[in-house]
Amino acid sequence: MTESPQKIGKIIKIQFVWRIPDGDLLRAVFTAEIQKIDQLSEKFVVELKNWLAGRQESAEGKLRPTEEVSRDNWALVARLVGQRISLSFEASDGRPLLLRYETLTGEHNYFHRLNELPPAVKLKLEDIPNVEVRGSDSVDDGDH
Repeated sequence: MTESPQKIGKIIKIQFVWRIPDGDLLRAVFTAEIQKIDQLSEKFVVELKNWLAGRQESAEGKLRPTEEVSRDNWALVARLVGQRISLSFEASDGRPLLLRYETLTGEHNYFHRLNELPPAVKLKLEDIPNVEVRGSDSVDDGDH
């Protein structure tokens, strides 16, 4: 079992990359707050707080001009703010995470499954061994 490299309440940057149907790549950078740490499975639960930056590139890596970007896909990216997701500890090192396009469109529930838990399940997360949960008494040490 690896010790978490981060603490609950810490704000980290996460970069997602999707290959859209026309072959272009979408890159989006978010800030995310660590809300839970599961030492056993070596994962964080984070909430995406802010969408910081994004770019669309051709398959060859060339930046698309603003007038050529996929506005529908960027609207989907914008809707990810506020979603809670599970990430492996390694995700906090800043490397881009390549995701299936279906996670962006919602066909795969990656960005929604933790937000859809029934209230009874949400209340029981504190009872899971090796899981730290941010409580109302947590102190922000300002180390963001």
